[in-house]
Amino acid sequence: MKDTAPELFDLVIAGGGMAGSTLAWALLQAQPQLKVAIVEQQPEQVSSVSFDSRSIALAAASVDLLRQWGLWQGLEKNACAINTINVSDRGHFGKARLSAEEYQQPALGYVLEVEHMGALLTDKLATKTGMTRYAPATISDISPQQQLQHLTLADGRELSCKLLVIAEGGLSASRALAGFSTAEKPYQQHAIIANLALPQNHQHTAWERFTEHGPIALLPLPDKRYSLVYTVADDAVQQVMQLDDAAFTAHIQQAFGYRAGVFNATGKRACYPLSLRLSTDVVRHRVALLGNSLHSVHPIAGQGFNLAMRDIAELVAQVTAATDDIGGYAMLRRYQQARLHDIGIVSNATDALVRLFSNKSRTFALARNMGLLAMTLCDELKRPLAEQAMGYRS
Repeated sequence: MKDTAPELFDLVIAGGGMAGSTLAWALLQAQPQLKVAIVEQQPEQVSSVSFDSRSIALAAASVDLLRQWGLWQGLEKNACAINTINVSDRGHFGKARLSAEEYQQPALGYVLEVEHMGALLTDKLATKTGMTRYAPATISDISPQQQLQHLTLADGRELSCKLLVIAEGGLSASRALAGFSTAEKPYQQHAIIANLALPQNHQHTAWERFTEHGPIALLPLPDKRYSLVYTVADDAVQQVMQLDDAAFTAHIQQAFGYRAGVFNATGKRACYPLSLRLSTDVVRHRVALLGNSLHSVHPIAGQGFNLAMRDIAELVAQVTAATDDIGGYAMLRRYQQARLHDIGIVSNATDALVRLFSNKSRTFALARNMGLLAMTLCDELKRPLAEQAMGYRS
């Protein structure tokens, strides 16, 4: 016989990374009386920012949300504004240029090293009396009840909650335990990520350049650096990863060209396989998915975390409105209906971009370059792209 009853929470968030911690903070800002727990697999650790720190692209609309939740004030000094985005197809005539000035915005978006946001969220959440963190911990069993979800952790501790939110990332184990399934489309590509050093200023310019090797994205960082996302075919990734730093830097320079300037050093590299992975359901009984646990899209347009930010905003709005029953059927149905359209548009758009710009057909090359040229010549054709980049169109 158990000596103690499971600890009861309003919400338990499986996953204490960027999405899960941001959700916890936003919820407690909106509803300070909530009792919230995070179950995180990784142990507590002190975030430290280095040359190699990974980055996220934040659309202008995501920055608006961070400002609304009282987070941007502590992040802005470490973020690098994107004032211009250049899109081009190497070896072809098509190109397009977006600028914040054209749309009367201070910036199209910002680039932020994740350690800055992780450290801020850790400090902020530590001040919230309604917040409990279990780390390192994993959920080993999820047992639905009529009014609650009953959770068992791997170490035997038990929790109950009115709503379980799963924000563990694309390979979430809790998602499967909760009965969700996913549909996946592998792209036969890997993303190689690293930071590049420059001898010159990048002028707050981001680049999306399509090459014969694969798309190359460069996002401006503080201290004369770019955050690189380089898409390569599966059969070429090991060869590229095995290059020494000097040879890799030269390879990127040759593949990209000199339009973004000279690259004179490369930091630590990492790579991961790319696919479109979507959960077949957004919600189940007293469970909601969020972030990469719900949708993993190609990084070609930098939309992944911005999509998660809109998930968070919608879930906070629905929890705030559901004063009678957090996690009830009506609340979860509203969350699902509100998110399906946006997720569908972004996943379809990124998938189409991958198909269009990873295809070596001359017909496809002509079509995409005519499209880029048309956007250059006609602002009304370019505006939807700019609004999507800023996160103001869904």
